[in-house]
Amino acid sequence: VSPDEEGICSGKYFTEAGLVGLLEQAAASFSMAGMYEAVNEVYKVLIPIHEANRDAKKLSTIHGKLQEAFSKIVHQDGKRMFGTYFRVGFYGTKFGDLDEQEFVYKEPAITKLAEISHRLEGFYGERFGEDVLEVIKDSNPVDKCKLDANKAYIQITYVEPYFDTYEMKDRITYFDKNYNLRRFMYCTPFTLDGRAHGELHEQFKRKTILTTSHAFPYIKTRINVIHKEEIILTPIEVAIEDMQKKTQELAFATHQDPADPKMLQMVLQGSVGTTVNQGPLEVAQVFLAEIPNDPKLFRHHNKLRLCFKDFTKR
Repeated sequence: VSPDEEGICSGKYFTEAGLVGLLEQAAASFSMAGMYEAVNEVYKVLIPIHEANRDAKKLSTIHGKLQEAFSKIVHQDGKRMFGTYFRVGFYGTKFGDLDEQEFVYKEPAITKLAEISHRLEGFYGERFGEDVLEVIKDSNPVDKCKLDANKAYIQITYVEPYFDTYEMKDRITYFDKNYNLRRFMYCTPFTLDGRAHGELHEQFKRKTILTTSHAFPYIKTRINVIHKEEIILTPIEVAIEDMQKKTQELAFATHQDPADPKMLQMVLQGSVGTTVNQGPLEVAQVFLAEIPNDPKLFRHHNKLRLCFKDFTKR
């Protein structure tokens, strides 16, 4: 197959020059996106080609760009913004094939829920009419029987990347935790009597884990959800999660380099301040004052005690 002007073939095969050109473009694009680890992967393919061609000039250029990329990883790790994710559900026959479909949208970094909500509301409001479109404000499961058949509904929820404990052994760096993402999670607080929030002893939490058909980053900025899993946390399990989160925040604040006294002050005030309602002190009084009567709660009771032990050490 004859190559075109840029050296790229019109069929499914490439000339060596065409392949090299594509890979160089890819490396430049990854660098612009702040994905410097991916730049290294691209050059792993290019380096053997230039070594085989004894092209010292190209090799010199590549190694210079690699040094620059690794230097940026060292100095910018944790400061890079890779994206913000939202789950968007479509409900109503007006959406056609989209009815009851859910997607995870990837938005530019630090996009607020109000921003994506305003954009989608404007887009679909223009399409169906503002009086027809309605945005569902909460993240509770949608009951289609309660919806107006003549309206189109959108539900938008902020989601975060979700990893199992075993995955965290390999996802060590900031880049690892923001690359090759297929599972996302959002939490919905609820009580058994229907209220969203209640006292500590009656506060449940529903964790919804979504799995997408492809991994982010992807060619498209929205990917359909192919699997959904729900985990219900009992009040004591909610308390355990909250204490673990507070302990992690304290650990992060006390190990910052250079030290940040303002951050530490804020974390301490949120953790042990006497003005904080439902803080660690109240958690201890509610769940640890007495040994639970239900044997099923013994494990959770002991786990919460260990959480407090770790918390006081921090």
